Amino acid sequence: MTTPLFTLANQLTILRMALAPLLVVLVLYRELRWALLAFVVAGLTDLFDGLIARRAKQQTTLGAMLDPVADKTLLTSTFVALTWAGGLDVRIPTWLTVPILSRDAIIVLSVAIVNLTMGRRVFYPSLLGKFSTGSQLLTVGVVLLANALGVTVPGLWLLFAVTLALTVGSAVHYLYLASSGRGGVAQ
Repeated sequence: MTTPLFTLANQLTILRMALAPLLVVLVLYRELRWALLAFVVAGLTDLFDGLIARRAKQQTTLGAMLDPVADKTLLTSTFVALTWAGGLDVRIPTWLTVPILSRDAIIVLSVAIVNLTMGRRVFYPSLLGKFSTGSQLLTVGVVLLANALGVTVPGLWLLFAVTLALTVGSAVHYLYLASSGRGGVAQ
């Protein structure tokens, strides 16, 4: 018996992708408490899709491909909205958002080039990449929370700086792995 394509885990991942545009619209219309709720729900889908896939033995190739796409869709769209939307008390600075968007573009292009020149490879997330994603999620969550509650967050610049350092560090690390051929495994 084969595993169905649209398992519960995959449906949760697709839900996370669908929440990204909703979250952006809520930010743009300054419905920041609803935006925060949508972000929390999206985070819960991220937690549960992997857990369900492993525990129920529903791991699929589709899920492995959709999960990072859902994460990047959610983070990228939210970073853009929280950087350039009007009427926000707390914004993510442009100097942080641009490197994050650039990192993702560089990684996608690098993987595409490696796959075209060296054959199909699968690149697994590195520990540094996971820390980078975690700090980006924390940044979005804190900025949404600050805006939803109308509070200032002392030392927020430090979170921004750490997120920038992890983002740049993980980009350099991925480029090193891709260029050395050690980052991907043949499929």
